[in-house]
Amino acid sequence: MSASNSKTMNVRLKIWRQEGPSARGAFEEYSLSNVLVDMSFLEMLDTLNEKLIHEGKRPVEFESDCREGICGTCSLMVQGQAHGPVRGATTCQLYMRSFQDGELITIEPWRAKAFPLLRDLIVDRRAFDRIQMAGGYTGAKTGPHADANAILIPKDIADRAMDAAACIGCGACVAACPNASASLFTSAKITQFALLPQGHADRKRRVIRMVDQMDKEGFGSCSNLQECEAACPKKISIQNIAIMKQEYLKAAISADFRAGMGSADGGA
Repeated sequence: MSASNSKTMNVRLKIWRQEGPSARGAFEEYSLSNVLVDMSFLEMLDTLNEKLIHEGKRPVEFESDCREGICGTCSLMVQGQAHGPVRGATTCQLYMRSFQDGELITIEPWRAKAFPLLRDLIVDRRAFDRIQMAGGYTGAKTGPHADANAILIPKDIADRAMDAAACIGCGACVAACPNASASLFTSAKITQFALLPQGHADRKRRVIRMVDQMDKEGFGSCSNLQECEAACPKKISIQNIAIMKQEYLKAAISADFRAGMGSADGGA
């Protein structure tokens, strides 16, 4: 019976449990009855944890914050898909009506070397923070705001920059990629500045530093399978990866030229 035909449903859950980074993990199965079909997936997990606590058992640890699809914290593999079977949505925007009554739902953490597991469904995603800190900012001067029309930016360029800036850094692209590549995330953070004049001051330095940091973190290479775009809850386009590669090539050529001329600034 479809969950949409009833107000409540029963579910079976197969959840990855692991005490810590060095502990051995395994799947454990649980059952929940009378789950409201309009519950969010995280509310369902809250209900499970209340049940486990009542039974004197350790609750399942998972991450969440805004629960509005904004923060990117709710990082789960659901039924083998990053954030679950609904496209363009984070795990917190996934509702139980997307599943069948009595369905066995498998829940796992992100699986990537650069995202080491901490406990249960929680992984350490600080590698993204380090990539961002390597160059994902602008050196444009601050102060009184300029008139909105002082710098004319074509609407199509502004729209593309905003689309790239929509990335919430959840890591679904890494989890979905068989190579565990962070190219979609990194390229979105590079592109949002590369398209706008405010980001041009650090343009070459930014792409070199961020790509180098991405490689240093141990993420895999991009083989253009496009699974990252399909899994992204904000539908970030893989066209950003092409832009990142173009930016990197231009910056690398410039750096080589400057090095040959004896410049010490690394092509910044």
